Amino acid sequence: MCDSHHGSEPAMTRHSLACIIPPDLLVVLARTAEPDQRDALLSTLSIDQGVRVARAEIAARTLVAPGALAPRVGAGTPNRSIYDQKHSTDSTPGTLVRSEGQAAVADVSVNQAYDNFGYTYTLYWDIFHRDSIDDRGLAIEGLVHFGTDYDNAFWDGAGHMFFGDGDGKMLTDTTKGIDVVGHELTHGVTQHEANLTYSGQSGALNESVSDVFGSLVKQYHLGQTASQANWLIGADIVGQQLAPALRSMKAPGTANQYDNQPATMDQYVKTTSDNGGVHTNSGIPNHAFYLAAVAIDGNAWETAGQIWYDTLTDPRLRPNATFSAFGSLTLRAARSRFGSTSAEATAVQNAWDGVKVKVR
Repeated sequence: MCDSHHGSEPAMTRHSLACIIPPDLLVVLARTAEPDQRDALLSTLSIDQGVRVARAEIAARTLVAPGALAPRVGAGTPNRSIYDQKHSTDSTPGTLVRSEGQAAVADVSVNQAYDNFGYTYTLYWDIFHRDSIDDRGLAIEGLVHFGTDYDNAFWDGAGHMFFGDGDGKMLTDTTKGIDVVGHELTHGVTQHEANLTYSGQSGALNESVSDVFGSLVKQYHLGQTASQANWLIGADIVGQQLAPALRSMKAPGTANQYDNQPATMDQYVKTTSDNGGVHTNSGIPNHAFYLAAVAIDGNAWETAGQIWYDTLTDPRLRPNATFSAFGSLTLRAARSRFGSTSAEATAVQNAWDGVKVKVR
């Protein structure tokens, strides 16, 4: 999810919709689904395509948005609003049901979205001193009960996150996923920082960065060390069809029966689907982060997470970055922050070696 202000790639490549569920998986499931679920999956695909077009139009109108906002008074406090879409697929916010500072309401989905927005904001503020997605206090709006049996969740690039209720088989209520919310909101952070092109290796890095920080949001909230975390993405929102999770950073390719993520470059998938396999090949940099974090151990957000955040905000990180270019910047960041011969730098070097990506 990235609004472009770099380069000249076609809008539909740079601004493709970064949903938590990739389109190729929806297609695979629809082919063998029972009629009622097939209708839900095909409806999800149709909605996603419509949102892709809308996002490209939004991006074209907001290319100058980064840097345009003044610092917000009272930084350190999120600005959350949750709307009930009442199963509409209208992208305009529906009925406002909970605003910042208001008490919990009867609708569990509303409260989960509100809380998980807060957990994401807290990680970024407490650890990286970042004030919301744009670092200028951007208001975060959640639109719950989007569509009927909608099997996805996404950030639209313009301050809104949409939550489907799922069909109960593939996905359940997507507001439950702390890491899923962290993942989607991080697409917004990437949008305002590195603006990684959503295609090929840079697109896989875009997805991986979201998995990394989505996992860190959950670990920080639960107080888990790297060795205590399960490193699964989406375990709280999958139905039986995709159990136990959407992805595994610890063991890419093992999260569910459809998971074909590679863990090293030896298994890199060359494909034209899903913008060059951005959800598939993200398993490689995901695994590199996992290897670095567990080698260092302790709280991943304090070490490996800080190194990855330094890299994401490094002006040398280009929109079309390869795995090798990104990995090399993480090594530089580790050496700069912790020392050239530090255990942290060694762990980062060994992690990229472990997934067979050359860094220097």
